[in-house]
Order: sequence, then C-alpha cells, then structure tokens
Amino acid sequence: MLARPCRLTRGSDYRLVVRRGSRCGGSRVITSLMSTGESRAARFGFIISKQVGTAVVRNTVRRRLKAVCAEALPRVPEGTDVVIRALPASATASFAELSADVNRCLLRLIPVSTAGAS
Repeated sequence: MLARPCRLTRGSDYRLVVRRGSRCGGSRVITSLMSTGESRAARFGFIISKQVGTAVVRNTVRRRLKAVCAEALPRVPEGTDVVIRALPASATASFAELSADVNRCLLRLIPVSTAGAS
C-alpha cells in the first residue's frame, strides 16, 4: 500500500502532471510522469473513470495499480510525480498485465525525465 506522502491528493497536481509531463500509453493504462526536482518521495496518482466499470471494478483496478506502484517506488527518482489513467481494458486485465504495462511505461519515461532535469 502507498503511504500518504507517496500519493498525489490535489487536483492541481494531477493537472500539472497530465498536461506538462511525459506520457506513455498502452492498451490498459496511460502513464504521465513529471520530475519536479524537489527532495521528497515520489508521488503517484490514479484516474479511473466510470468507463472502466462499476464501483467494484474501479476499486479493484485502483488497488492493483497501487500495489504495482508500491513495488515500483524504489526505482522512481525522488521528486517525481506519476499519474496513471486506467483505460476500459484495465477492467479485465490481470495484476500481471497491469504490472507489465505500468513497469514498461516507467522504464521508458524515467530516463527521459532524469535526463531533462540535468
């Protein structure tokens, strides 16, 4: 589970990451990443619309994504904000499929964001 300091909570933070961050898309999730340069733990946020499914399905997807991000937290540089938008296909995806999609996007985006911050 992600601790509170590792979660995005303000709408303005979500908007900033989605609009100005680097983006990587897949069939199940779209991952946006932005390096802020601050010395704090990486923060994650999740956007799961009603198009994904009922409340039970959305909460299942959210819990799976939180677990994937908790595992990926040590690999994400300090001061990085990540927003993951679940697409409707994520409703039928297994944990392993969601994990593969998120990790592929993080591996693709992290070198880009840390190179840009230098």
